[in-house]
Amino acid sequence: AATIADNVGDNVGDCAGMAADLFESYAVTLVAALILGKAAFGDAGLVFPLLVPAIGVITAVIGIYAVSPRAGDRSGMTAINRGFFLSAVISLVLVGIAAFSYLPDKFSELDGLSTETATGKAILDHSGDPRVFALVAVLIGIVLAAVIQQLTGYFTETSRRPVKDVVKTSLTGPATVILSGVSLGLESAVYAAVLIGLAVYGAYLLGGGIIMLALFAVALAGTGLLTTVGVIVAMDTFGPVSDNAQGIAEMSGDVEGEGAQVLTDLDAVGNTTKAITKGIAIATAVLAATALYGSYRDAVETAQAEVGDEAISGMSKLQALSFSLDISQPNNLVGLILGAAVVFLFSGLAINAVSRAAGAVVFEVREQFRTKPGIMDGSEQPEYGRVVDICTRDSLRELATPGLLAVMAPIAVGFALGIAPLGAYLAGAIGAGTLMAVFLANSGGAWDNAKKTIEDGTFGGKGTDAHAATVIGDTVGDPFKDTAGPAINPLLKVMNLVSLLIAPAVVKLTIGEHASDGLRAVIAIVAIAVIIGAVWFSKRKSIAVGTPNHEPTEAERVGG
Repeated sequence: AATIADNVGDNVGDCAGMAADLFESYAVTLVAALILGKAAFGDAGLVFPLLVPAIGVITAVIGIYAVSPRAGDRSGMTAINRGFFLSAVISLVLVGIAAFSYLPDKFSELDGLSTETATGKAILDHSGDPRVFALVAVLIGIVLAAVIQQLTGYFTETSRRPVKDVVKTSLTGPATVILSGVSLGLESAVYAAVLIGLAVYGAYLLGGGIIMLALFAVALAGTGLLTTVGVIVAMDTFGPVSDNAQGIAEMSGDVEGEGAQVLTDLDAVGNTTKAITKGIAIATAVLAATALYGSYRDAVETAQAEVGDEAISGMSKLQALSFSLDISQPNNLVGLILGAAVVFLFSGLAINAVSRAAGAVVFEVREQFRTKPGIMDGSEQPEYGRVVDICTRDSLRELATPGLLAVMAPIAVGFALGIAPLGAYLAGAIGAGTLMAVFLANSGGAWDNAKKTIEDGTFGGKGTDAHAATVIGDTVGDPFKDTAGPAINPLLKVMNLVSLLIAPAVVKLTIGEHASDGLRAVIAIVAIAVIIGAVWFSKRKSIAVGTPNHEPTEAERVGG
């Protein structure tokens, strides 16, 4: 019953879940690109960001059809890589054609920009070429996708040294397997963060000192990365398909020899494609969040303009500090720390939720073994639906606390501390979230493929102590790579969207005729109370692992 639930969960998490995450990144990146594009490129900025993903749809189809095995392919991953890179190259060529066909060759020829604003005048006076600017920005995103793909593959493929090192540690027990996986994830997070940071900094340099252009370049880099999203979703879907095929073959007992080996190899490739997809999804989430960060800045400036210069000039020193994004200010430093802390709290809540749901499943499986002893000899059928129902019910129920945290935390920080600390909060969340998400995803992927390597016959294969050690590592890695890691992506985007929506209200309640410190305090207190209540409610629920008066039987121990 638990195995069937596992197969169902693969489809839910790695097909529907990741597709929804990438779709959200798609939508959020486009929204940010259109907002920033209007401010940076005028009317052309409302059209060109739509052309880039439209091109990606076409090239994704071409890339998917290019994934066909050839005699010289080293593994299934070779064919998948071929489709990915072919799609990326064709996308870049078509984007270049679109840029040079649609955009003018001078910034001064952009329509829809106002010379009355300092930003608009600076952009119109800029000496660069908008076509080259747009093409290079998209190129940054495509190159980032390709490099992240290779980096993640290096840390999670069965043929690479990091996973082989984790496999070797299985000889000394589960503790060293877990330690080696954690160290691998921590190291890989640094490299991924550096790559994403270089991409953002490259986009910043494209702006030539004009912040709005730099932010638009980040948004275009995000759309460039998403040109490959069709192939990425296909790669991710390949994972659960191959995993379930191998699982069904094992349960049937009819597939042996070369056929079983092919399924095992495809399953290992599927684990790598899932890890790669998560790495690219993290990069898209970070670029989307960074672009939304720029939209947040634009929303604040618009709200300040609506309040009026007189209200701004009449601000007290304390009010002025709440609008100054200077990290040396204690209020901004507090916001930065809170942003990083929320990522850790969110991850802890997600992993703890998996522990509770898993405990309920174990208890249900033991109950079925006790009430239906014929399950062991095949004379009785398990109740598969009950286990699936438990997983579905608990996953929906456990979603409440992390969801409330993602929505209420920026509201609490924004109304309690002000606009600038909220900006610092978002920066802290983006930084910590990037590192945490990559760490969790790559650690889990490495543990999973280490188990597959052992099952392929290394160190004696299944049934050995080495296999038992990697199974424990994989069990720890599942909530890492399938729950907490991917969940950080929507966390970053939701917090940025909420901040973008509340920014005008925070500005108007801080300065101007509608300013009200009391109302701000009430909103902040309510948000904090909701967070505390949600966390308390989550913590008070126990992990169901059995009844205090029942000793598990031998059959239950084997099954559980």
